[in-house]
Amino acid sequence: MNARRTFYQLICLGAFTGLASAGFSQAPQWDKGQPFTEAGDPVKTDNSAWQAVKPGLHSSFVSIDKRYAKSAVPGVKVEKTAQVTGWKGERLSAQLLLWTTDSIPGVKVQLSDFTSQNGKKLGASAYARFERYILTDEFGPGCGKRKPGDFAASLSPDLLDDLSSFNLEKNKVRPVWITIEVPRNAAKGIYAGKVQITTPGGRQQELSLSVDVIDHVLPEVSTWSFHLDQWQHPSAVARVNNLEMWSQAHFDALKPQMQMLANAGQKVITATLNKDPWHVQTFDPYADMIIWTKEKDGSWSYNYDVFDKWVSFMMGLGIKKMINCYSIVPWNNEIHYKDAATGKFVDVVAKPGTDTFAIMWEPFLKDFAKHLQQKGWLEITNIALDERNKDEMGAAFALISKVAPSLGVAYADNQKTYKRYTNSDDVSTAVHHPIDPKDLAERRSKGLNTTFYIYCGNSFPNQFTFSDPAESVYAGWYALAAGYDGVLRWAFNSWVENPLVDSRFRTWPAGDTYITYPQARSSIRYERLLEGIQDYEKALIVKKLLEQKKDHNRLKAFNAAIVKLSSHSRYDGWNEDLNAAKKLLNSISATLTK
Repeated sequence: MNARRTFYQLICLGAFTGLASAGFSQAPQWDKGQPFTEAGDPVKTDNSAWQAVKPGLHSSFVSIDKRYAKSAVPGVKVEKTAQVTGWKGERLSAQLLLWTTDSIPGVKVQLSDFTSQNGKKLGASAYARFERYILTDEFGPGCGKRKPGDFAASLSPDLLDDLSSFNLEKNKVRPVWITIEVPRNAAKGIYAGKVQITTPGGRQQELSLSVDVIDHVLPEVSTWSFHLDQWQHPSAVARVNNLEMWSQAHFDALKPQMQMLANAGQKVITATLNKDPWHVQTFDPYADMIIWTKEKDGSWSYNYDVFDKWVSFMMGLGIKKMINCYSIVPWNNEIHYKDAATGKFVDVVAKPGTDTFAIMWEPFLKDFAKHLQQKGWLEITNIALDERNKDEMGAAFALISKVAPSLGVAYADNQKTYKRYTNSDDVSTAVHHPIDPKDLAERRSKGLNTTFYIYCGNSFPNQFTFSDPAESVYAGWYALAAGYDGVLRWAFNSWVENPLVDSRFRTWPAGDTYITYPQARSSIRYERLLEGIQDYEKALIVKKLLEQKKDHNRLKAFNAAIVKLSSHSRYDGWNEDLNAAKKLLNSISATLTK
């Protein structure tokens, strides 16, 4: 597919502005390609319920915490007014629901300027995106092979599509996601605006939306402390766009996708050391970034061209805290090299602790450390491992310490390995196997990074396409409550075969492999994750100000609200507790002077 850069154009209709760029800096987006058709609804619905719905187009603001079934009559109380509250520099969300008993083509949703009572314009980038329904399934046993017929399928609204208009279907629901990016130089106060719904026939509806701007500024994303680590998958971008791997066209297509990740505060570049570290657990195998070659004289050489280009590319987007390189212990312990004599690749099983492991990895680690030193990247690079057993990890750590002690170590830990190796630079433990508070405090005192990770084995909190939307927000608050530095999620864009239509996969619950869609399309899960990270940053600022002002009563109340969100298991009232904490955060900051 020939990709081309296109800026979203501002659509004018009287005083109304249309769809603006979805990025914080209004970066150019990519042509979205050919339209796609959603899958049919696998959930049978009694259409007789629609007979009680009055003819015509219906609209209402609805909660952003809920997903709405496509074919069922929405049982919502109609709300024609809504208000969102946030800091300067914050990205805010609202949700609009449309439903109709008729087929209505070419429906548009547009937002006006937001204006204060004294006539001052907010100048926000505000836009609406139609939500697209994606096939999903259910958690079931979590991890493990699965067939579509063994799990209940449904349609879930998740993908946010950048379309200027949409054809509404008869007896169907269509949610619309509204995004407002508050300017960093905005004046505090309440700004009123309109949401206008129009059709080619001239019929229109208006709803009122206001923005309450609090007099605090969210720091620039580059300064955020929240440690976000979502693994990137360049091969998936090449396949979906039908591009040659590592070509310039491939990097051009990667840019808007990875910019979304940078805009969410991503801290880590995901790199590979040899062949696919996860033994093709994803639809697309991970492509090599470093080519190992055994020369005719038996010596080794290493081509870092792709690795260097990838790291430099990601750093150029603002992701530069860590480079985590997978893996010295691949899932099947298999690596490969190019034989200079034959020009062919040779597979080798190099199990940690064996002579083969040392023979293969020792010269590479020495050369790699030297290369990183020359590039100025050595101090931020970690040799990374993912859920390996303690013996394998122990042997790997021993070799790294022996031959390349300047390299850091990072790992996703499900066996409390952190208790044996207490100085590992970057450790992430499974959310339902939390790190001991004493160990967490010790790691923090040493300046070591500690996160929790979500994956196919935990049902809550998570970011499956069937997960409650607020779970993505909860992740940020859970990190705050439990004392973690952030969160790891194994897949930002490991797309399934047809990610725009069906999020199910052969091995894990639907949506586990990605949270954004091809051609830099956003999702409800991405938007709500960003919301939770923003809350984390805001909460740290508010807590610090309360401490400085010795405002012990409000600090105690805020901490009590945070502690309620320290559970890694779903409980009755979790969403209410989350919203109460969010409300308290904004109410305190609204009356808290800097």
